[in-house]
Amino acid sequence: MKHSRIGALHPAWAVILVILPVLLGFAALCIGRISYPVSEIWQVVTAKFTGAEMDKQMGIVIWNIRMPRVLLAALVGAGLSVAGCAFQSLFANPLATPDTLGVASGTSFGAALALLLGCGLLGVQAIAFAFGILAVTLTWLSAAGKGRGLSSVVLGGIMIGSLFSSLVSLVKFTADTETQLPAITYWLMGSLASAGFESLKWGAPFIIAGIAVLFALRWQLNVLPLGEDEARSLGSNIKLLRIVTIICATAMTASSVAMCGQVGWVGLLIPHICRMAFGNNHRALIPASVSLGAAFLIVVDTMARSISAAEIPISVLTAIIGAPFFIILMRRSRGWRL
Repeated sequence: MKHSRIGALHPAWAVILVILPVLLGFAALCIGRISYPVSEIWQVVTAKFTGAEMDKQMGIVIWNIRMPRVLLAALVGAGLSVAGCAFQSLFANPLATPDTLGVASGTSFGAALALLLGCGLLGVQAIAFAFGILAVTLTWLSAAGKGRGLSSVVLGGIMIGSLFSSLVSLVKFTADTETQLPAITYWLMGSLASAGFESLKWGAPFIIAGIAVLFALRWQLNVLPLGEDEARSLGSNIKLLRIVTIICATAMTASSVAMCGQVGWVGLLIPHICRMAFGNNHRALIPASVSLGAAFLIVVDTMARSISAAEIPISVLTAIIGAPFFIILMRRSRGWRL
């Protein structure tokens, strides 16, 4: 089965990429400290829509605990992967990540501050998201000016990210060591344990909207690495395209981090895998990033909650899996090109 490295996905690959996260998500519903056979999971899932009787305990486990986690993992994985793909193209830098503009650091500070103030889950999510947007705004303002290019934006992101990372350390220093500090530390390591339909209701729309906009613009995203004159000759408004890309990637990243803490490597590793497998055309890259990002985080989260009695922070597993795999990818590839 072949795919074009300069065009859209082969239809067979398109079908595989649609089915893969769905199958893995269904498998994740079966796996856990209590495992259920596929037939019983299917019965519980269909009973929710048909009104048929189902085991109450099993229904609580599937619909109140596992289903929200699977949906959150799929959304966050897809969002971070697409954000990383967009930033790598925007800045023509293979090491660009969703936190290039400091959004994850700002969001982390907002969440840490909210936990210090004793806010509830939705309060933490709202304040974290607000500070993520603030961080990107400060990055943009620090880099604004005539004659300044995208390199200035990257430098601004590094500075603002460092500032908010220092503020996170300050919050941890002032937090109560018995109650607040463990909660802040655990949140910063990333976890999907607090997933619920209520939090998804507030956070998911930003990720879905960001993915939808970039998916609709995937035909034009190929001009992002080009200069303004080249892009203009192709009939593209490169400045507007860059602004829309930054807004979408920022919203997806801020919402993801606000809901489940920092999740590293997804926005760096998955876009690289997609580029090596499907080429550099965003007609294929964006759909592949959505599918593989969702599939990757579903698998990692299932491992995080299943392989030990105590749940493993998800960023720990993504780093353990991602770092060696990324090294192997780089050694096997002949370089990375946009």
